[in-house]
Amino acid sequence: MRKKDFIIGPFVDYSKNPILGPGKGFTSKGAYNPTVIKEGRDFFMLFRAEGEGGGTGTIGLARGYDGIQFSLHPEPVIVPSSDFDRFGCEDPRVVRFKDTYFLTYVGNSGRYNVGNICLATSRDLLHWEKHGSILQPKEGRWNSGQIKAGVIVPDKIDGKYVMYFMGEERPWKTAIGIAYSKDLFHWYEPQDEPVVVPRKGYFDYQGVEPGPSPILLKEGILFIYNGWGEDSIYKPGGILFSIDEPTKVIKRTDRPIFLSSRNYGKEFGTGNHAVAEGLITDGNRWLLYYGAADRLTCLAIYESGAK
Repeated sequence: MRKKDFIIGPFVDYSKNPILGPGKGFTSKGAYNPTVIKEGRDFFMLFRAEGEGGGTGTIGLARGYDGIQFSLHPEPVIVPSSDFDRFGCEDPRVVRFKDTYFLTYVGNSGRYNVGNICLATSRDLLHWEKHGSILQPKEGRWNSGQIKAGVIVPDKIDGKYVMYFMGEERPWKTAIGIAYSKDLFHWYEPQDEPVVVPRKGYFDYQGVEPGPSPILLKEGILFIYNGWGEDSIYKPGGILFSIDEPTKVIKRTDRPIFLSSRNYGKEFGTGNHAVAEGLITDGNRWLLYYGAADRLTCLAIYESGAK
């Protein structure tokens, strides 16, 4: 790994970032932490939106044709409406199985010791049905504090659906676990320990959290995650899991696969986070979508065929 440090990348910031940011109405404070799915020639982005004075997050939708320029749908497509998300619908990740889209998001219930991974389904990306919290923390375990940030592998493995998620026993002391399901609605943990933990001496020695929905490659399951150190600034790294054993790490990057070229945190008076939550392959391009400084949606690009 020292000689060939990256699974893919490094990614380079798109020169005209940001590609989406604060606007009017429900995005007046921020539009960030995007997930993206491609259907034919169309790119669809779902993102966390915040308006001034609203205090709660919603999920917006945008559509584009080149993976870079997106047109915003005028209203949010998912809004707080239930006890499990009454303080915000945040940080979506989307996958499609057959003709149905499955979107996991962080439902902010205002409580700590609860399962914050919520699920919604749709046939058209506009109209969504909520299914509530799908996995709960268990007292006395490594994730007894809370769980959130679920990302679903976009195909069955050994007859089961697989989801990676963040868990913690206390705030900011996180690890990544794995859960399985037979139907995408009911999930369980197969083991009592996480599959990814922070590493002393590396960029992710304080905490780790899942990033975009994983991508299946012939070499394994490509899993991008976000890690942070003492400064609590998110930076994306990469892991290759075994397809035969989704709990087994084959490779893990020693350094971040991307560092933002601009200090958005200084501009907005926030941490200069680069929170990767969307990853698309488009020809020889890898498009990594990230939330910058909890305000903007930005893009980083890796050209796999470049010399």
